[in-house]
Order: sequence, then structure tokens, then C-alpha cells
Amino acid sequence: MAEYIMKILRSQLVVVFSWGFNTPMRLPNDKGLRFLVNGYLHQGAVEVIYNAGADLFTVNTINEDGSIKQQENDVYLDCLVNVIDRMVETK
Repeated sequence: MAEYIMKILRSQLVVVFSWGFNTPMRLPNDKGLRFLVNGYLHQGAVEVIYNAGADLFTVNTINEDGSIKQQENDVYLDCLVNVIDRMVETK
């Protein structure tokens, strides 16, 4: 699943690089992808978790203490980059 999410992110590399995207890593049991960003609105970790039952994603921005700062549920794959961009870089 982590590789599939990376393929989605690679489809809009200019936007992804604008976040300061780095250090991608698989979530346990390959449930998704975690990476670090240095965006205008959020600096730190972002998790993209796949919900297989709904065939949708959950996107979390993570605080330094590990708590969830912001969460977006039920994100379609074609909206994934835009949702992350809104949470990390733009309003």
C-alpha cells in the first residue's frame, strides 16, 4: 500500500516537493505511508492510511508529541494530493 500511495503522490511531484516532502516510511502492516513535511501550515509528520473496506484514505497531520493535529476522513485517491496540500501548505 505504501508504494501505491507513493505512485499517487508522484503524479503531482511539483506540489509534493512544495511541502518539503522527505523520509517516507511504511506504516505497520503496510496500512499506509508516513512522511515528513516542512509546509507553510504544518511542519512534521503526515500519515496516509488506507481503509480497505471503503476503498478510501484517511490523512492525519501529526504533532511533535505524536497526537493527531488534523484528520481528514474518506478521501478519494484522485483528491489525495489536494487534501494533503490543503492541510500542509495552503488554506
